[in-house]
Amino acid sequence: MTEYVVRFLVGGAVVSAFAMLGDVLRPKSFAGLFGAAPSVALATLGIAIYQHGAAYAGSQSLSMMAGAIALAVYSVVVCHLLVRARMQALPATALSLVVWLTAAFGLWSLAGAQT
Repeated sequence: MTEYVVRFLVGGAVVSAFAMLGDVLRPKSFAGLFGAAPSVALATLGIAIYQHGAAYAGSQSLSMMAGAIALAVYSVVVCHLLVRARMQALPATALSLVVWLTAAFGLWSLAGAQT
């Protein structure tokens, strides 16, 4: 239970800091970049370092980066299917899930997947 309280407090503080940074930056479209995901990732890595050590947190950060790259690939494919191929949203996103899964698991295995 203590881990969840620490994650809540640290995550909340970092979310607030990122929100203030996003509020200061121009254009306002950058504010979304500094939302909850980076702060939750930082809080999770901090807890991982504390509980399991730097090596474990390093492997977790590689997995996070692989997931971010896979999401970017998925987003590009969806945009391409929506704009260039003029597909509707549901088929484009459903078809792109295969691309996302392939990219995510491929990068995860390259990053040295641990179970």
